[in-house]
Amino acid sequence: MHEPIYKSEPWVSAVISAIGDMMIEADPEIRIELRDFGVFEVKKTKAKPKARNPKTNETVFIPSRRKTHFKPSKRLKEVLQTPLKELDYKIPKGSADGNGVPDYSRNGASS
Repeated sequence: MHEPIYKSEPWVSAVISAIGDMMIEADPEIRIELRDFGVFEVKKTKAKPKARNPKTNETVFIPSRRKTHFKPSKRLKEVLQTPLKELDYKIPKGSADGNGVPDYSRNGASS
């Protein structure tokens, strides 16, 4: 809006806070759509009576709850799926499209 960032920051913060408050107060679900950006949703999850704690391998019960979900708009998704090479961005180390050879080693171990 042709304003310095320090002047627009309170407006942006207010919008983000309002979206967050709406999601927190959802009873129990809500859908907030921002055109050409995406959709924020609060959804219900089912209880999981036989979930497993990966650290202890113990079976635990997880009650039903609410979770957040974001679905980007078609426009945003298309832009973000543009290959990094086409945008002249640096390719992450070990990426298959960086030097043609992916790095399969993890934590310093080699195969």
